[in-house]
Amino acid sequence: MKKISDDEPDYWTTETQFQNAAQEIYKADVVTLMQRFNQTGDVHTLQRMYGCEIHDNGTVRGYELLGYDGEDFIGLDMEHVAWTAAKPQAVISENKLNSEGTAHFQKYYLENICIEWLKKYVSYGRETLERKVHPEVSTFHKHSSPDVVCHATGFYPKEVNITWQKDGEVTIEDVELRETLPNQDGSFQKRSILKVSAEELQKHTYTCVVQHSSLDKEIVKIILRGRRNILL
Repeated sequence: MKKISDDEPDYWTTETQFQNAAQEIYKADVVTLMQRFNQTGDVHTLQRMYGCEIHDNGTVRGYELLGYDGEDFIGLDMEHVAWTAAKPQAVISENKLNSEGTAHFQKYYLENICIEWLKKYVSYGRETLERKVHPEVSTFHKHSSPDVVCHATGFYPKEVNITWQKDGEVTIEDVELRETLPNQDGSFQKRSILKVSAEELQKHTYTCVVQHSSLDKEIVKIILRGRRNILL
């Protein structure tokens, strides 16, 4: 935060003013949408998600989507430079925004101004964003279950590869790969679950293999025959 304050002394003041103004607009928008949906009370939510990306090949992508009460309401079609309603109640907004030409402004913002800020933010946080932290890997059985779990945690960046091997050969049968989840410290965790009977564990050698950019060599955990780490 100090870096951005040094480079842009008015950054926080400007952002605060902008967000305060946006808050008032969103309040008015919620009232408008309640009328369109014939709602008179209760709590209702308007959400706006927008952003931009820079891919490794240099191409950029922008996106913007508004949701109401947890469902898509209207979105920006970047290819056709037009707003597209996701619900009948959003058609009025679609016509209004398209007639005002806001889609062209938003497309320019997302593919240019947003990208410039993204580059700046990345430069500010490069030390943190480009750090590499190796995963801690453990394996265990779920109690009274054929599930064998391989759990990797504490790693950064997010991308990780977890595979199972049976007698040295990669196996994809009866494997459930869970979603990568964030930890409180900004690192990530992921687990892969292999369904295998006790008899199969006695007959074959099963290993969990974890690959990550922080590692010079992959981590290999062998599931020992006849031994179980029990998760109660």
